[in-house]
Parts: sequence; structure tokens; C-alpha cells
Amino acid sequence: MNVVDAGACVCAPVIATVSKLPPKPVRTEPTSESHDVHPLAVCDAKGQDPLLAAQTFADEGKWEAALSCAAQSAAIMPSEPLAHVERGRALVALERFEEAKLAYARALAQEPDSLEALLGAAHLYAVVLPSTREVDELGVLYAMRGFAIAAEGDSELVPSAIANPNADLAIELGRVSAMALNDVGRSQEAIDQANWVLARVKDDPEASFERAVGLFERCEFDQAKTAFQRLLGDKTRAGHAHFHLGLLLEREGKSAEAEKHLTRAQKLAPEQFWAPVMLPMPEFEKELNGLIAALDPEVQRDLKGVPITAEDIPDVADLTIGDPPLSPTILGLFRGPPLQTACTPDDGSPCRSVVLYRKNLGRAVKTREELVHQMRVTLLHEIGHLRGEDDGELAARGLE
Repeated sequence: MNVVDAGACVCAPVIATVSKLPPKPVRTEPTSESHDVHPLAVCDAKGQDPLLAAQTFADEGKWEAALSCAAQSAAIMPSEPLAHVERGRALVALERFEEAKLAYARALAQEPDSLEALLGAAHLYAVVLPSTREVDELGVLYAMRGFAIAAEGDSELVPSAIANPNADLAIELGRVSAMALNDVGRSQEAIDQANWVLARVKDDPEASFERAVGLFERCEFDQAKTAFQRLLGDKTRAGHAHFHLGLLLEREGKSAEAEKHLTRAQKLAPEQFWAPVMLPMPEFEKELNGLIAALDPEVQRDLKGVPITAEDIPDVADLTIGDPPLSPTILGLFRGPPLQTACTPDDGSPCRSVVLYRKNLGRAVKTREELVHQMRVTLLHEIGHLRGEDDGELAARGLE
């Protein structure tokens, strides 16, 4: 029996709302050209403590003023974690993300169990920053650590505000941890976290959405369909609901109905769901064959007897052969054991194969050039699995 590689390329399109800042430049002596200082305004605390003033301004959405007062508070009380938390909160709102990372790191260095700092850092890494393996994993670590602390002693048998003074923070961290866990492919844990929140906040929209995503990722398609249908009236999440319903209906062979949902998703959230690059299958296969022909001779030798094909979307049998299941949005798949392991199938067919998924790849990109590039990355990723590399090793080589 062929064994589906659990490390298949699962790099679904990443939706980023911001761009990463450039790396920190090498420190040089200031010059008249490079020394461009923009000092913060003086904190107008209006008679309050600067930290309280920062929190007030933040609650009002006055982020520059909040940052000024948080900075003053941090200068007066450099060992006060909440001062750095408020700095981080304002810096995130102002899209000064590198500074925000340092602010939260400083708060956690002073008080590792600060729930406010853990929540702020978890939100920064799991929600705000563009998704990468390391960013997502940091989001999980911060969120789950904070949740474990905040939820300690929580009980559904008595009102949570009485049983647990950190109940509100526990719920916030439960929401963020569900999102973060989905981002790193730990979907069952994400569902568990979402269910924990829903047991305390009925019909919570964020938890309901993460639960729906988790069900989809675990290939529990009937439950996922019901869950996403309930989110169609949620203005914030309707685009995602339509998109996932389109994918689910496509799996059912209901192409026309699926296309209506996918088109609706593009209209509701065009920055997240764009028009896909769908090459006809013969054209897609031609591009794939060209990529295979361009591989190094050494790689060509490894591929001898290993068919490389194209399919529209993954078959559910491939997705669910292991536990946990593979994501329905994987871009490619290597089936079988690596080259170092002997295999002889009973029916005489090749025991190793590679497949690329045309529709999933087409939805992951915006241009034909991006499509061909992503096809090549996916092909090299699956060849890496053929050669015995795991996802961590492939990510280190830039083949996520």
C-alpha cells in the first residue's frame, strides 16, 4: 500500500494585511543625511499617571498620543511590564512592528507570565504579522502559554468571572490560540480551543469561524459546510465563508454553485480572494513538463520510475490516509516511501509518485509568472520528500 507523505506541500495562499519592514541596517555614525529624527510629542496626561493616560488614549484610538504616554511611562518605570505592553499595543496600531516586537519582548523578559504581554505578543505574531513558519509558531507559543495561565481553575459549573479573575483574558487567548493553531496545521487543537470559547461565549463569531476552518482542514466536510453556512450573515467573515463553501461544493461536483460562492468571496474580500490563474489542464501539464525537463541530471535520475502528474484537487482518500489528515488546499503531494526505503507494490504499479494540484495552485497566485514559480517550488518540495527530507529541512532550504 502506498503511504501518503504527511509532509506534503500544504502551503495554501497566505493572506497578509501588511508588509514586513526591511531588516535593521548596520549601525553607523549619524550624519546630516542619515540622522532624521522624529521625536514623539510630549505626553499630555491631563493630570493622570502616564500609564493610565496611555491606556485611555489607546481605548479611544488615539495611537500617537498613547505611544507618547506609554513611552514616558516606560522611561519613568523601565521595570513596569505594562508600560512596555502599552508601547507594544500602540506600535502595532501604528504598524511599527519591529519596535512592537521589542516592546513585548522586554515586557516578557521582566514578567514572563504577564497575561497582557502574552496576549499582545500572541496577537502580533498570530494575527498581524505576515505568515511564516517561525512567526506562526511563535504565535502558538505565546497564545498557548498565556491560555494555560489564564484558564487555570476555570470551571463551567460556576460563573467564570467568579471562578477565574482572568476569565476575559482566557477567552481572548482562547480565540487567538485557535487561530494560531489553525495556522500551523494543528486543526484538532484549534477546534478544541474554539469549543472551549464557545462553551463560555455562545455563538462567539471568532471561535465559530476558527472551528469551521479547523473542521475544513480536518476534512470533516459535512460539519464544515454547516459551520460556514452559519457564518454567511457575518459581514466580517462572509468572504471566507463563501470561499470555503465554494471549495466544498466543488468537491461535491456542484461546479456552478461553487463558482457563485467563489465569485462572491472575490467581491466581498478582493484583497484576500482574487481571480485565480486557471490554466487549462493541457497547458498546465505543458508547463509542468517543461519544469521537469529543466531539472538537474542528478534529480532526473532520482525521478526515474516516479510518475509526476497533475490533478485538479486532492482526492479525499489521499487526504485522509493518515492522521491528522492533510489540508484540502495542499499544492502538491508525494505518495510513497523515500528513495532510501525499498518498495515493491503488489499490483506492479509504481510505488512512488508526485502530483501537483492545478486548481489549488491557481488559487494561490495572482499571475502566470507566480504560478510557474510556485509550480517549481512545489515540485522541488515533493522531490525533497522523495529524497527523504522532512518539512523542516525543506523550509530551511526555502522550499516551504
